[in-house]
Amino acid sequence: MNEKGGLHVAIVGAGMGGLACALALAKHGIPHIDVYEMASNLGFVGAGIQLAPNMARILDRLGCWESIAKEATEISDASIRRHNDNAELAHVDFSYIRKEYGIPHMVGHRFSLAEAMFEVCKEETAITFHFRSSCSGIQSWMPKPTITVTPREGKPYNVSVDVVLAADGIKSVVRPQILKELNVDAEVINSGQSAYRIMLTREQMSSDPEMLELLDSDQVTRWIGERRHIIAYPISNKTIYNISTAQPDVHFAAAPSATYTTHGSKEDMLDNFKDFCPLVMRMLNLVPEGEVCEWKLRVHNPLPTWVRGCVALVGDACHPTLPHLNQGAAQAIEDAGVLAVVLSKMPDHGPKSINKALRVYEFVRKNRAETLVELAAASGRVLHLGEGAAREERDKKFAALKDRGGPNPDKAVDAEVQKMILGTDVVQVASDNFEKIFEDLKDVMY
Repeated sequence: MNEKGGLHVAIVGAGMGGLACALALAKHGIPHIDVYEMASNLGFVGAGIQLAPNMARILDRLGCWESIAKEATEISDASIRRHNDNAELAHVDFSYIRKEYGIPHMVGHRFSLAEAMFEVCKEETAITFHFRSSCSGIQSWMPKPTITVTPREGKPYNVSVDVVLAADGIKSVVRPQILKELNVDAEVINSGQSAYRIMLTREQMSSDPEMLELLDSDQVTRWIGERRHIIAYPISNKTIYNISTAQPDVHFAAAPSATYTTHGSKEDMLDNFKDFCPLVMRMLNLVPEGEVCEWKLRVHNPLPTWVRGCVALVGDACHPTLPHLNQGAAQAIEDAGVLAVVLSKMPDHGPKSINKALRVYEFVRKNRAETLVELAAASGRVLHLGEGAAREERDKKFAALKDRGGPNPDKAVDAEVQKMILGTDVVQVASDNFEKIFEDLKDVMY
């Protein structure tokens, strides 16, 4: 098929989904993988990340979980608190997760996750990274999909491969091209929410016993209020306290940057959370002037398909998820694990088989990923309730958890939702059912 023999795959984007795709494909014997990334390096921002067992299970198989876990924090419990007085609404014991799923729920630094995958990728001779190079469009979908690569220096050039995996995020170049051919709207939707991501060091927190208690704990803490909340936990061997917020986007109409991030205003941040408890306000006040970063939270409607010819979408390019379920990166990594299985199990490397294999990927992943997208959005709506009967009913459900368990309004820590998310091994599902799904799919390429 190419100078190395075997399948040649181009991956657009080296975010979590792109890195995981490259590594999983290499581990499954795909011999020629080119990764195109517009950045000059993997300078990941975003601070902390939740490392759920469904993610960890896949990373462990890929040989990079051990180094991530060394500096991550194993979470023992979650505390959900009222925003204004720090009163605990609900407490959830996480010790059952290790017993039930064999891997604990952990939290860590986003850069540690990316770096661990990148380091193992560099050991794989099949993978070549092309930094400072973006995909500016798809020239053909099959039999040999062709992308136009635009380097920061030099002239654009075309690359023809066997498979293209577009892991190019919410601002995907490839997604609109697929949907245009289907006459479907591809517009990204502004959710009306934004997020501050903050990292406080032990040194910054050292003079406040209440803060140090949080930093030294194994706890995820969430403060919830009307239209906004904060989630926080210790990372990097408890040297950093990670704080992520969600609040109304006060600059809703402003044009976003290329990465949907802007330099935020500390004054705006403090005003956004002025009715939160003194502990929260003391932490936010520690953020230095000029170091407030604000992320615009964008989504898009469920897509009719993730596949066109020998091209498939991955991660945020096809299922961007609001951060209220802690599953965004995990779902991109699940995509990668399934793609590696289906592309390695094809009966041949012809375009018909490739298209069907990519449709098996879509069959295994699409409904699950889109279910979690909606669960995340719904959980955010419940967490952000203002005064009234609905909030009173929600808080009664929180209170009942202490005595008799039951459904948790915060779906990120609801036992039944956890069972659905953590108890499903999508890579195993794909491996066990590939032949049947492949056979049942119609021989009609799209």
